[in-house]
Amino acid sequence: MPASSALDDFTFYDPFDGMRFGPEQCFLCGTPTTPADFVPVFADWLMSRYKLHGRQIKLLDLSIVTYQDLRIPCCSRCRTEHVEPLEAQVEAAASEGVEALRSLDDKTLYLWLGKMFYGVLVTELLNELEPLAVPQYPLAENARMLRRFQAFFQCFQALRVPVEFEDFSPASIFVLEVDPAQDDMAFEYDDDLSTLAFSIKLDNAVITACLVDNGIIRQAMRRVYQDASRPLHPVQVAEFKARVYYAAYILNVVPDYFPRSRKPGANHIEMDTLIDDITGDIFNPWENAAYGQSLLEMWKRWNIPLAEIMQDPEQPLSFLYEADGEPRQLTRYPEETQEN
Repeated sequence: MPASSALDDFTFYDPFDGMRFGPEQCFLCGTPTTPADFVPVFADWLMSRYKLHGRQIKLLDLSIVTYQDLRIPCCSRCRTEHVEPLEAQVEAAASEGVEALRSLDDKTLYLWLGKMFYGVLVTELLNELEPLAVPQYPLAENARMLRRFQAFFQCFQALRVPVEFEDFSPASIFVLEVDPAQDDMAFEYDDDLSTLAFSIKLDNAVITACLVDNGIIRQAMRRVYQDASRPLHPVQVAEFKARVYYAAYILNVVPDYFPRSRKPGANHIEMDTLIDDITGDIFNPWENAAYGQSLLEMWKRWNIPLAEIMQDPEQPLSFLYEADGEPRQLTRYPEETQEN
């Protein structure tokens, strides 16, 4: 492929301009591709380590795909110079465990999560053209949602363009540690495409994020995250994820991003950000009933009914905190009861 057909290293690509998501162009730079030019959404090392190749995922239109079916077009240059080095860096950290993953900078984790998120998103957008069943909330028909996607992808271009974020991180990223007690699930993945919330479990590490909030949710949850920086029971991790996902749902702002003009000889571009509507509330009101639904979804594995979750409507069930607000120590669920 002639070099002139690709963008230069400092030019941003926007696939949302013309909605170019098909297999004909590289997802990172727009270079024309062939069917042989692709990268797996979930890297080969990830699928091999957790035996994911044939595992199934249900999409919004109710169609079923396997992990190995999820792939995005990628030119050879972007694959070898950008995607593969990123995957190798995360693979090395993941092999060492939670602390090694925590030692990765936010930008690296953001780009790694972002590549998987975008790959799933593209699959969903393409499926909407010929859906098995019409999704309840089509992604391509929501202008605010598309604006979120565009904002995300502008920062995600840092995977290819040498970008430095000026005094901010585009995402809120949390790395939690799962206590192996009662935890026999080595891998787990879920997302909420509409809010750009994403979570992936690698053995005893769970990485959860909102990918376009400028770190607002992490700041709002700083106390909860500090209290959760210890080995947690899986049901506690699920509660933490419910809080992140619900916070992403009520987040009421979409950041704008502005690359600064590159100075002659500079080897990177500095990215600035602005939240346009500073007069409105950052979050919509927190509603316990809606948060209870988020808990219900995250606690499906334990079959915890909504009536139990919302027994006290003013204080939904929590395994992270005691009734007095102190962090709760939980080694088993259900907890053993004392018999006379």
